Amino acid sequence: MNIAIYIYDNAEVLDFSGPFEVFSTASRVCADGEPFNAFLIGETGETVLARAGYSVNPDYGFYNHPPIDLLMVVGGVHHAELKKTQVLDWIRTTSASAQMTTSVCTGAFILAEAGILTDQKVTTHWEDIPDLKKQYPSLNVVSDQRWVQDDSIVTSAGITAGIDMSLSLVSLLHSQELAEKTAKQMDFVWNR
Repeated sequence: MNIAIYIYDNAEVLDFSGPFEVFSTASRVCADGEPFNAFLIGETGETVLARAGYSVNPDYGFYNHPPIDLLMVVGGVHHAELKKTQVLDWIRTTSASAQMTTSVCTGAFILAEAGILTDQKVTTHWEDIPDLKKQYPSLNVVSDQRWVQDDSIVTSAGITAGIDMSLSLVSLLHSQELAEKTAKQMDFVWNR
């Protein structure tokens, strides 16, 4: 399963690194093959400067990535992404063909701006919940939940919640056993 994680300048580092670690570790410790192929996508494929100047080289750009089964849009300083027509169009098109679309933290704002989130039950970082409610009033925004699934859309709260959400996705897409084995390998206390 191809897991594409969309990153951009000022993306929150753990928003993409945590889920990437979950899916890559799950594939490494899986006894029956490698069920997940996680990769990073940037708009152009060029180097992205995440939060605090953390330099990241995406595997692909919009123009050269493989088919995507699960799209994950991460959070961070996301405001510039909301104004990029090409980004919103790519997210909309990619989400339409993916089996699942997910977000970590303020990635929910990008999915809402792209029209992926319309009236679903969603969440985001606790600090951004009032703004998400205000900017997208038709959404059913919930607090005090690490992640929320509404059909094929899964959104998570802030930063480390993306790891919890990703472990739940491993459980959903493969098995509870693999999710537990992955959390143990990562020495991570999974908040289910």
